[in-house]
Amino acid sequence: MPDILNTSLTGLRAFQNALATTSHNIANVNTDGFSRQRVNFGTMPAQNVGVGYIGSGVQPQSITRILDQYRVDSLRTNVSEEARLGAFNDLAGGIDGLLASPDSGLAQPLQDFFSALQTVADSPSSVSARQVAISQANVLSDRFSTLNTRLEDQNDQVNARLSQAVAQVNALAESVADLNLAIRDAQAAAGGAPPNDLLDQRDLVLQQLSEQIAIDVVDQGDGGMSVFVGNGQALVLGGDASQLTLAQSEFPSANPEVALLTATGTTMPLVGANGGEIGGLLDFRREMLDPTRNTLGQLAVGLAEVMNAQNRAGMDLDGNLGGDLFSVGTPTVTASSSNTGGGDVSVQVASASGLTPSDYLLAYDGGSYTLTRLDTGATVPMTGSGTALDPFVADGLNLTVNAPSAAGDSFLIRPTNGAAGDFSVVLTDPRGIAAAVPIISAADLTNNTGTGSIAGDRVIDPTDPALLAPVTIEFLDAGNYSINGAGSFPYAADVPITANGWEVTISGAPDAGDVFTVTSNAGGVGDNRNAQALSDAFDGGIFSGGTVSVQERFESLVSQVATDTRRSGINLTAQTAITEQARTEQLSVSGVNLDEEAANMIKYQQAYQAIAQMIGVADTLFQTVLSVTRN
Repeated sequence: MPDILNTSLTGLRAFQNALATTSHNIANVNTDGFSRQRVNFGTMPAQNVGVGYIGSGVQPQSITRILDQYRVDSLRTNVSEEARLGAFNDLAGGIDGLLASPDSGLAQPLQDFFSALQTVADSPSSVSARQVAISQANVLSDRFSTLNTRLEDQNDQVNARLSQAVAQVNALAESVADLNLAIRDAQAAAGGAPPNDLLDQRDLVLQQLSEQIAIDVVDQGDGGMSVFVGNGQALVLGGDASQLTLAQSEFPSANPEVALLTATGTTMPLVGANGGEIGGLLDFRREMLDPTRNTLGQLAVGLAEVMNAQNRAGMDLDGNLGGDLFSVGTPTVTASSSNTGGGDVSVQVASASGLTPSDYLLAYDGGSYTLTRLDTGATVPMTGSGTALDPFVADGLNLTVNAPSAAGDSFLIRPTNGAAGDFSVVLTDPRGIAAAVPIISAADLTNNTGTGSIAGDRVIDPTDPALLAPVTIEFLDAGNYSINGAGSFPYAADVPITANGWEVTISGAPDAGDVFTVTSNAGGVGDNRNAQALSDAFDGGIFSGGTVSVQERFESLVSQVATDTRRSGINLTAQTAITEQARTEQLSVSGVNLDEEAANMIKYQQAYQAIAQMIGVADTLFQTVLSVTRN
């Protein structure tokens, strides 16, 4: 016979649990990461009363979270991507403003320097004009140094933020491991019932972890969650958490890298670290910071090369051949700490026209060397044998192997990374600006009878000891000439004639006996031809095989940085909207709805009151039975 009292008591207990759960939901309406909970009811076993089965009450079967795991995972992924884009955009804006601003960028100092050289070309004998050019050269040098320092500061900031993010990851990983253990223990103590609040805490910690680095989460089936980072490297396995660290790269001159600290105490580089704060910082350094520093260095190297070469090809105000205007940093080579051989490699810039804004890896496999661009991963073909007399030549660089390497050895080559910081003015005397061309050509206008004319004086080798020696070009006939009475050389109009480190061009139709001379231009203080060439270098081709000028290269850099910054801002705005939508969708399932909870509270309250009435009925029946037995 069913027991009305016990049946009612089961309902009383069940609705007490339901009201307590509803109260818990309402209390946590503003708790981050809380998922609303629900009591799931089931009937008690029925009893056979002969004519059928009568139920014996209700029992709570489980208290579960209202959760859509797909939406939880989606939110975690989107939070990680938003954090990545946010870190990138935050730092990218600093570089964009640095380069684009007339107060901190390079455009104005470059323009002012070359304008000052044009003033020298306009007044080649003016010492004051030359002094202004030297002053503007120093302003340009200071700006290169300032920009390099600011970019180094950005690099330090990236490393500092990486260190903070790594510390956050380690603390959160420990929390996940601790929660895994707590959840397992709680489930075991409750016969497998889920500890909902602990599960919510773990989901929240996992979301916070994803803000620092992209993670893959795998349910172990026993209440624990494993967390993997990078290309499947384990950060959390059950109750054990590994640690991330900022470890020294195998190349001491390179930035520290994010690595996984193994149980044996060794570090393993974190391959494929992406997403979150860490991913954004690494992306920024790889995609914007390092290329910007390298491009500035490329500009400094190219500018120094072309200006020095042009000034050496001229004559200064005192009649001396010109010297260098600038000095610039040289490429750096760092051997891998894992090298086993005694290999030694040196690198020099052969030509700025071939330089790229990339770092390189030179690797030896025991039989040959391979050069790889680190920005693209492409293998760079090399000519030469690598000796001092026949160096490897690739991308505007000469690479010399000074000592043999062992198989597996490698070297990090940074051709331009620090060049801008070492860019400086070496010419201090304004009279040393070589405004004049050291030679001057002339036709014997008195005796020449043909229509020939000579021009295009240009020094091609200022180190030639006979550069300033007088030379006479005499035509033996209309088609042949001699130089200082020697030889017979075929003449072709407008084809350069070279001798003693210089080059001139004769045009027209000279007659036999016509004479042209090339002599020293000492005393030519009014000559501005080399000063004009110095000024024209601003628009002249230097990079990319001589097709891109200094101005074009810098404008290209500014444009690229601005484009990348704007794109990152647009992507961040879009991702923020996507993340907010994912959060809204997740909350629509798991969030506490006060209206719904109020309705549930009324429903369970009424049920509780009704079942309490049944207890009263049971009591009345029991009292009736007692009164009958008394009689």
